[in-house]
Amino acid sequence: MGDVTTMATTPQRRRPELAAFLRSRRARVTPQDVGMPPGLRRRTPGLRREEVAQLSGVGVTWYTWLEQGRPINASAQVLDAVARTLRLDAAEREHLYHLAEVAYAPGPIGDAWQVGAEVQGIIDALDPHPAVVYNARYDILATNPAYRHLFDVPLLREGRVRNVLWMLFTVDVSACPLVYRDRELPVMVATLRSAYGRHVGEPAWEDFVRGLSAASPRFAELWRSGDVVEPGPRVKTFWHPDVDRLRMTSVSLSINGMPENRIVVYTPNDAESWERLSRLRRLRPEPEHAPSPASAQATTA
Repeated sequence: MGDVTTMATTPQRRRPELAAFLRSRRARVTPQDVGMPPGLRRRTPGLRREEVAQLSGVGVTWYTWLEQGRPINASAQVLDAVARTLRLDAAEREHLYHLAEVAYAPGPIGDAWQVGAEVQGIIDALDPHPAVVYNARYDILATNPAYRHLFDVPLLREGRVRNVLWMLFTVDVSACPLVYRDRELPVMVATLRSAYGRHVGEPAWEDFVRGLSAASPRFAELWRSGDVVEPGPRVKTFWHPDVDRLRMTSVSLSINGMPENRIVVYTPNDAESWERLSRLRRLRPEPEHAPSPASAQATTA
């Protein structure tokens, strides 16, 4: 009988622990950590509940109930989004799953959500060349100022999307930074599929593919084609409202200790693009947003 009582009360005991854990993690993340202005008169340290909800792509009421320890259901997809916003490491993420009573599936190394100061320093040093760290799913793990200028798209700037593929397939065509979408997007999807083979069946990947397929019929069509290609150098044409078109060569660089993650650097392909990139920097000293660690479903707006 004692065993039955223990099992029956375990969930009730976990909920207060979950609430306390989430509050403590939220308190240590500052607005600046996630690219938000600090604001005035913040009563509590760290982020507000509504800010965590917004950055995680979940409802404010739902997140409030989760943090209050109410008996609500949480999916792995949503917990991953909250974990990314709160910048949880692998041990903390596993702890979050256990407290929320969701089956824990360790993420593969290729799904790392954060980069160290050394890697961030490298991409910062590459400025004025736009540079970003992507994982195999095209989640945005780190950026430098020049990248944030080049991809100054509201979905990214406002923190509603942390995945460049999701942004490119769901943003309005008039705001898309890629000029030749019909040529470039199939290559990106084929690159995604080449990585997907190593992650078939993993919840985060399956949720991502299923979610983006539902959000974008074009992505679903390209995904069904089954095309596969490895990342490689490409010349891409970008459009920016302030300077018009820029032709940029993208090159992927591997990162020791972070398999499947890569630094992508964009270099102007001609003198005109160099001049326009320089002019863009003068016009916009630094966008307010600074994309923080991403993942699949921090991708959903």
